[in-house]
This record gives sequence, C-alpha cells and structure tokens, in this order.
Amino acid sequence: MPDDAPALQGPPDDVVLWEVADGVATITLNRPEARNALNGALSSRLYRVVAELDARDDVGALVLTGADPAFCAGADLKELADTSKPTGEAGMALPTGRGPFAPRTKPLIGAVNGVAITGGFEIALNCDFLVASERARFADTHARVGILPGWGLTLHLCASVGVRRARELSVTGNFLSAQQAYEWGLVNHVVPHDELLPFARSLAAAVVDNNRPAVTEMLALYDRVASTTVDEAWAIEAAVNADWIRRMYDPAAVAARQAGVVARGRDQLHD
Repeated sequence: MPDDAPALQGPPDDVVLWEVADGVATITLNRPEARNALNGALSSRLYRVVAELDARDDVGALVLTGADPAFCAGADLKELADTSKPTGEAGMALPTGRGPFAPRTKPLIGAVNGVAITGGFEIALNCDFLVASERARFADTHARVGILPGWGLTLHLCASVGVRRARELSVTGNFLSAQQAYEWGLVNHVVPHDELLPFARSLAAAVVDNNRPAVTEMLALYDRVASTTVDEAWAIEAAVNADWIRRMYDPAAVAARQAGVVARGRDQLHD
C-alpha cells in the first residue's frame, strides 16, 4: 500500500471498528456507552473480525484496543442476567477451549487504554503481549460476580505474574494499576494515554517488517512449546467452567451482584 493511500476501514457504526494501514490492522471494541462490555453482538463480531483480518494477505500484525474510556468491562451482566436467553449463552459468543482468538497466524498486540475486567481481562491476556496506557487497570472479578473463567485466565495469568500473584488477583477481585501490571510482568510497556496507539502500532510495524513466514512459525513454535505442559490445564478449566454453569449459574443472583461490583470498581479506581 502506498504511504499516501487511505486506510481501509470497516463500517463506522459497527460494534467492532477496524482499519488496515501499512500492514497493521487496528481493531477497536466500540460500545463505549457500556464500557465495551461483551454482549452477544460484540463478542461474536470480535471473533469474526480478528479471524478475517488474520487471514488477509495485506495484514502482518494486529492491534486490539477499546473505545475510551475502557478497554473492556467484561461480560455484559445485564445480558447475562436476561432469563429469556439460554443459560450461560448470553454475552458468551466467543469460543472456549483454546481462547477467543485461536488459531491465529499473526501477532495480536493488546493496547489496553482503560479498565480490563473479568472477561475483558481474559481478552487482554489472550493477546500475544500488552501495552498499557497509564489509565489502564486490570481486575479479575469472576469470583466476586459468581462466575468462572473459560478463556484461559488461569493459564495466562499464572504465566504472566506467577501462581501466587494470580491467585491473589482472582480471589480478591482487587484492581491492579498499570504500573503494578508492568512491575509484575503482565504488560510489556506503560505509556502516556495519548501515545498508546502510536506506540502499539510502532511495535506492530516492527513485526510487519520481519519475514512473515518466520513470524507465523515463531508463534506456532511458542504454542507448541506451551502445549507440552498446559493441555491438561485447558481441559480442566473448560470442564470446571461447564460444570459451574450447569450446577451454580443463577442469572438473578448475577444481576443482584452487578451493582455492588460496579460500585466497588468505581471506588477502587478513584483511590
């Protein structure tokens, strides 16, 4: 693509925005009024957009971010609590088993611009690596809400910050600041908010500049090495998640906890 060529873009009113420029695809979760919470429309659209862009010959790397002020506030609890939908399906259109974006052939860089909570935290963890705005905050509130992870959080979080810190985050539901996330090894870089996307795109440009088959093979190699030790972990998490939904999932109880989770999150973000 010539340097002066306009970026290729998706529909401006979509729940997932995307554009491709100079080999880099930028994907934006676009439900800012709901802090980009994952409802059925957003999650299914996100899965398709990532898969379609990953398959394009004019894309060498992908950047995933959220429309300000949030990266992703997790599953849409209002939709989760909608008893007119089949139990466990509302807001859960992303596949489980090997994460929401597998398989991929190109790196996916998470540009975390605000809060990444519960399912949104898992979306971030399923990126190959993360860049955080100074405004980024991370929290695993699965246990606080009364649900369990199904997109690899127990695997990826342990690999990122260690087992003891991962357990602390998951059983307390406390927030982790951008600086703490950097110090704990969860994110690779913390940058000023206005520099987040340019910085993430510069990393993506470095990927694009490399030998593409070698990058694809490198990603596959990391997956193969990891799978020698974590296949059972994926199976355990999927089985426990399915069992929890079958035995313990209560839409009314999830809805009742929503206000408390939102209030507690606001208090912690303003501490």
